Amino acid sequence: MTPLALVGIVITPLVILGLATLLTWVERRLLGVWQNRCGPNRVGPGGVLQAAADGIKILFKEDWTPPFADKGVFVLAPAIGMMTVLLSFAVIPLTFSSSIAAGLNVGLLFVLAMMGLGVYAVVLAGWASNSKFALLGGMRAAAQMISYEVFMGLALMGVVMMTGSFSLRDIVMAQSGLWFVLPQCVGFVVFLLAGIAETHRLPFDLPEGENELGAGFHTEYSGMKFGMFFIAEYAGIVLVSALVTTLYLGGWQGPILPAPIWFILKTTALIGFFILLRAALPRPRYDQLMALGWKILLPLSLLNIVVTGAVLLLHTAG
Repeated sequence: MTPLALVGIVITPLVILGLATLLTWVERRLLGVWQNRCGPNRVGPGGVLQAAADGIKILFKEDWTPPFADKGVFVLAPAIGMMTVLLSFAVIPLTFSSSIAAGLNVGLLFVLAMMGLGVYAVVLAGWASNSKFALLGGMRAAAQMISYEVFMGLALMGVVMMTGSFSLRDIVMAQSGLWFVLPQCVGFVVFLLAGIAETHRLPFDLPEGENELGAGFHTEYSGMKFGMFFIAEYAGIVLVSALVTTLYLGGWQGPILPAPIWFILKTTALIGFFILLRAALPRPRYDQLMALGWKILLPLSLLNIVVTGAVLLLHTAG
């Protein structure tokens, strides 16, 4: 392994954690603009240091573990949640050869596997807390994440069929003439909705429904254990936005501007869309969320696979 790769392995997680922390300030400022209020504006210019102040505050909060909790699993759960998100970024290609594992030929499967392991974080957090609210939140989160990972995986099959590869770099290169958001518009919508549900973001934040479950699976968490869940959620927003950019919006490709700038601009626009949904849409009932997935998104993703296969077959035969 080259020294540059080693530096990337060390620097990348720190950059992601910094971006996730900054995103909390960006979200609060945008929500303030859209709701005709100020938002954070006291700490630093434009309130930009508010995220750092919040991070320092949570760092010095008491790191309390309930006496009735399963202490080993209680500590392990937030670490799993954080690590699965950070490891997923290893295969995201910012440019042709910029990611830590840019040439991994099963990069897409690796990301899906890490998302699957992320389910254990919420399940273990809910179970180890030995609290009924946390357990119900963990069960909700597990059912929601497992269900929407199915739709996410099926939505991706159209892209894989068109490129013949699970390598994220190959998928971006295949979009040099036409971004997949057009021929795979159905898969794009399904994947985007599934990604929102996967990150527990409004309007799909039912595992953390405050008026029903307190704070969901992390009800009993405080201090840096809660902070790890919190940062993992915002890092998940960046991850899903980067994945959508890579799979459907041509990744780093674009005219005039350097490749990393295009990738960052596309990802930032999608992050803004995530935040806009929080400001604009109410939370549905849990049965409505599951019905949306199994009754609408599942048939659409299967139809997308059939249509994509038929078009490719006709194109090959012609």
